[in-house]
Amino acid sequence: MGVSVQVRTFTGAVEATCAHPSIAALCGRAASQNLPLLGCVDPYDDTVFNRSQLKVLIPELRALADGSAAEEAEAVHEILALTAQVERKAHRYLVFDGD
Repeated sequence: MGVSVQVRTFTGAVEATCAHPSIAALCGRAASQNLPLLGCVDPYDDTVFNRSQLKVLIPELRALADGSAAEEAEAVHEILALTAQVERKAHRYLVFDGD
């Protein structure tokens, strides 16, 4: 499998999912650039970000998109759409779900 990204509620219900095949590579590139949030995504477990952490995570994603190949840039745009959903509603979390 690989890494997917989900919007989850505080009860654990999944509201949306992105399973783009380039997410793991994107997180690996973030780790090689020492990005503080995206670079610490665990490829084997859940990594959860709350609304406050999105203030750092979103600029990291945008910076990666600028220097990405088309596939990774597409993954970034899909993840950014999920971050917008987390920002709109309270008690939502962005979860990177490792396999």
